[in-house]
Amino acid sequence: MKISLKSRIVSVFAVTAIAGTVMVGAPTVASATPQCATANFVTSCAGVGADGAPYTFIAPANFNGTVFVYSHGLRPAIAIPATLGVPLGFGGAVPVSNAAEPAPRAAEGDMSVITKLVGQGYGVAGSGFSRQGVNATEALAANKELIATFKTKFPTTKTVIAWGQSLGALHAQMLAEKNPELVDGVILGCPAANPQNALMAFFGDSLYGFKALFDPTIKVGGYSTDPVIRQQEQLLNIQKILVVLGKLGAEIANPVAASTWPDTASPAGKALAAAGIPARSALLTVGLMAGAGTRSENVDGTSAPSAATAETYPLAIAPALAVLQNMGKILNYGTFLIADGELLAGGKVYDNTATDYAARVAADADLFGFALSGNTAVAAILGAINATPREKADPAALAKVPALIGLSGKIAKPTIVFQAENDPFVPAAIVQWYNDSYVEQYAAEKMKAMEEAKKNRNYVAPKNNLITLWAKTGAKYSTFTATGAPNLSAKAGPGTGHCLWTSAQWLAAADLMLATLKDDKRPLGGKIATAARKVGLSYDNKFQVPAFKALG
Repeated sequence: MKISLKSRIVSVFAVTAIAGTVMVGAPTVASATPQCATANFVTSCAGVGADGAPYTFIAPANFNGTVFVYSHGLRPAIAIPATLGVPLGFGGAVPVSNAAEPAPRAAEGDMSVITKLVGQGYGVAGSGFSRQGVNATEALAANKELIATFKTKFPTTKTVIAWGQSLGALHAQMLAEKNPELVDGVILGCPAANPQNALMAFFGDSLYGFKALFDPTIKVGGYSTDPVIRQQEQLLNIQKILVVLGKLGAEIANPVAASTWPDTASPAGKALAAAGIPARSALLTVGLMAGAGTRSENVDGTSAPSAATAETYPLAIAPALAVLQNMGKILNYGTFLIADGELLAGGKVYDNTATDYAARVAADADLFGFALSGNTAVAAILGAINATPREKADPAALAKVPALIGLSGKIAKPTIVFQAENDPFVPAAIVQWYNDSYVEQYAAEKMKAMEEAKKNRNYVAPKNNLITLWAKTGAKYSTFTATGAPNLSAKAGPGTGHCLWTSAQWLAAADLMLATLKDDKRPLGGKIATAARKVGLSYDNKFQVPAFKALG
């Protein structure tokens, strides 16, 4: 975008102001008028929406009429004590927070996205939402009100770009679906969005498998309606999960395949142990039936700690170890999400009474035969799982789920999605679902255009509104300690981890969206590919990842 000399001077002051100006404190009660302050040509505002959601927005004096409205990702709806916050990777206690976030990476103290956009004349805005956890309804209301408030303060606003990451991507997508008149473009980073039935199965099946084999006291669902007891149940569940993960890790991480099982194992699990079936084989079976990744942040699936284990380690140990690392996020966040979903829906929402786990595993049984210890072991593990009582949802509660988080997935506005190939928490299968759904949507739009052309003899091709960028997983990135154990604290490998996006990647997506909206058409493929490559992403329309196993 070309900026005039005057605008460039203003932008210099804007960059300085953002870094050095303290944000105006938000009112403690709802207020129709935000509190604003202007310094060095930058106006910063903060306020509280009608439902108590804090918000903040920033715009420079040379505001060009385009604002980016950001939706932050999942925050637990309950406070987490330091005893759990540290092993969960939070570094300490985590209070319930509804602090507003006006742009990506601001929560980490990285203001570079804000600085760059405001310095170029754009506005940024974000809400903290009135409740955390599953909050699509609250986020939709807050974002709508935020846009109206921003436009009141800056009436020259012409363009709104909704963007978000993880659960916040669902909020951005929902805003575009429910109120398309408010949104001109959408950017979805690692979207925890669709389809909701597959996501519930992903988290629920993982918890159910661990309950069936490794600790029968783990809860899959059925949390108390009492808020204090429900919070205690969630924290206790996470504590149990961490114990099991620790015990499994102590054995599986050993380069020599061990068959020791956690002492918390269920009777069915102990019977498998007595039969000589390794815990790693049972763990991998749970991962395969749920759809967990067999590559993780620190396990590439091909590396080995020594030349002597170069063939056996990738085949026998690595797949289960990757599942183990991935389960750290799946099980713990699954606990938060299922408990919160039950609270909102008024009953149990996870159901596996009709799930065929044998069919889920069958497709991968040969590929991972060594790690699974053969077909006889797989049959025994599945038998133990199938002997465990299934979880049955409350039909009335389940019927409420689509209204709480349901999306059609329809791409109604120019949309950019970017996703890591091996995200442990938000499976890449979600983005594959978006891509596959849009192929059908676009084909239907072309058919409709052709039918119209028959009537008026003027064919107008529909716009291709979806751009998907991938962070592909590298071939080798695992490292090992001096003892030969995998280094699970090393930097995450490329194409892994949950929403580990850099400021440069967010800004590249913003630039592509701005280019699309400027000319009312998507940039050429070469330009997209070049922009993506510069920030470590890939634009490849032929690239695909496996679909959700829960979708068949």
